[in-house]
Amino acid sequence: MLGQRRDEYDVKAAFLINLAKFVDWPVPDRSSQVLAICIFGDDPFGRAIDLLTRDQIIQGRTVEIRRLRSASEAVGCQMAFVRSEEREKASALLQAVRGLPVLTVGEELEFAQLGGAIYLPTANNRVDIVINPSAVEDAGLRLSAKLMSLATILP
Repeated sequence: MLGQRRDEYDVKAAFLINLAKFVDWPVPDRSSQVLAICIFGDDPFGRAIDLLTRDQIIQGRTVEIRRLRSASEAVGCQMAFVRSEEREKASALLQAVRGLPVLTVGEELEFAQLGGAIYLPTANNRVDIVINPSAVEDAGLRLSAKLMSLATILP
């Protein structure tokens, strides 16, 4: 079982990195030389996500992985991930970045219902992408049509 969880989070780490390639952040945010992918709460990825992002350039910016101690630190992130087991932290994260250009990513429908932009459910050894378009819009972000065509869209 532990091996399956590790494999799941290796796949989700790759999903996070690839999601960043399909997001248009507002112009002021593009002036930054760093694209910060942040993890709030328990880090299920371990070194896998660090290894995947080593020397990675996305949209002309160096990818940096940050592990956050508080929700307020997510203000400086372009993407923020929180695990499904971290319900209280998910709520705090969503409140901290409300209205800011931060792509929030979780793992359950409840996350999207709270206002998260994307969640990555796992079923039958497969990771899917589910998008909450109103949360994406509220964050002032645009997702590519290609990503939207690959995902399930919440009504």
